[in-house]
Amino acid sequence: MPLTDQAQAFLDALARENPPPWESLTPTQGREAFSSLTDLFGEGPSLARVENRSLPGDINVRIFSDTTGDRAADRQPAVLYFHGGGWVLGNLDTHDPLCRRLAKESACTIIAVDYSLSPEARFPTALQQCYDATRYVGLHADEIGVRAGRLAVAGDSAGGNLAAAVAIKAKDEGGPQIDLQVLVYPVIEPNFETETYRRFGENHGLSLGNMEWFWRQYLGDQEPVPLAAPIRGASLAGLPRAHIITAEYDVLRDEGEAYAKKLNEAGVPTTTRRYDGNLHGFIQFAAAFDDGIAATHDVAKILDHHLLRP
Repeated sequence: MPLTDQAQAFLDALARENPPPWESLTPTQGREAFSSLTDLFGEGPSLARVENRSLPGDINVRIFSDTTGDRAADRQPAVLYFHGGGWVLGNLDTHDPLCRRLAKESACTIIAVDYSLSPEARFPTALQQCYDATRYVGLHADEIGVRAGRLAVAGDSAGGNLAAAVAIKAKDEGGPQIDLQVLVYPVIEPNFETETYRRFGENHGLSLGNMEWFWRQYLGDQEPVPLAAPIRGASLAGLPRAHIITAEYDVLRDEGEAYAKKLNEAGVPTTTRRYDGNLHGFIQFAAAFDDGIAATHDVAKILDHHLLRP
């Protein structure tokens, strides 16, 4: 279908403003520019619990819940959330509104992980931190104030890549048990020859040049091993069920949908939802995209459906 009116308006505004591409900035400049997009992120709702916490290994997290979890009966399933930004940009604040919305809309506690960014901390540093945080929450549910035995991982873009890799690592290393992975327009592999890269690699927001640069920052001179590019050789059988979201006009659409196909072929129950007419980032940029609010609601329903079982 054609671009939605809001997606077209977003691209028109981008063309008028003509900001420098991410790859022309230093990582520090890019982070400052990304963090300034508060008008796009919008405001998140007030919650009963928003807590900054440091886990072992100096991994900072922010815990979002609409219940205090003081009583065991009130404790919710935990969702470890890994933010997007090409492994280079983003932090707890840039994704605070989104995590607040997920916590408000669902009956889950969202735990956002402030992993180290590239290129200062290249692969596998961020992945190890995300895995360590997930493992800690899985082993210390009572301490964190969440329900034991109900755990999911989720993330958008590069965070979707990290969520997929954490699920693989948890399976290969014997835990923690993860019930669900929600991958929002995930980065899956550095394959820049897909149809969506050819069609949407320019003038559609996230570009081919952006993604080539992000991958270079993340990997440096390393080869894209399976835990960096999950579709390339990882053993997928036995992974937790998955839900994968893509956007029609996103360079990452094809790889996200290809990964869903691979998961299903490996026997992993996997559902997908393509949001037609939309661009990469529409869920985080929910102040500019009504479909971002709707998609957040859809994700919340999926989390509840799979994590609130008896």
